[in-house]
Amino acid sequence: MHVLDRIERKVLLNASRKQVWEALTQAEQFGDWFGIALRGKNFVAGETIQAPITYPGYEHVVWKARIERILPQTLFSFWWHPYAVEEGVDYDMETPTLVEFTIEDRAPGILLRVVESGFDNVPEARRQKAFKMNSRGWDEQMGNIESYLSPAGSK
Repeated sequence: MHVLDRIERKVLLNASRKQVWEALTQAEQFGDWFGIALRGKNFVAGETIQAPITYPGYEHVVWKARIERILPQTLFSFWWHPYAVEEGVDYDMETPTLVEFTIEDRAPGILLRVVESGFDNVPEARRQKAFKMNSRGWDEQMGNIESYLSPAGSK
């Protein structure tokens, strides 16, 4: 496998499995920490969901993902186009990457792992940039969910 084909991050969360699962799979909670306006929306396997990004600097972008699998308390995955932020570009012609969140018990908390794979299929012209931006993005998002689930967070 090509070294640039996948991004993998993990974080140990000081929260219950149920709290982590809900933060991932309840669309409104996901939107709260991820930076997407998902009020009143639900994640349903096989369905595509779209909503405006609320993250500063990316408010012009519509987040679009096709929910792949929701295995209760274990795995949540979706397909999306990485770093699809340019206005007027139709990313639907590209092959999306797969984002998989898995959770497992790891005393004293829950280990959350995210793997985004399929960068080899992103058009070469934007592959490196998408990989680099999403590598940074996942670092930040792991911090975001950690803060969101911490006792001092908004929960």
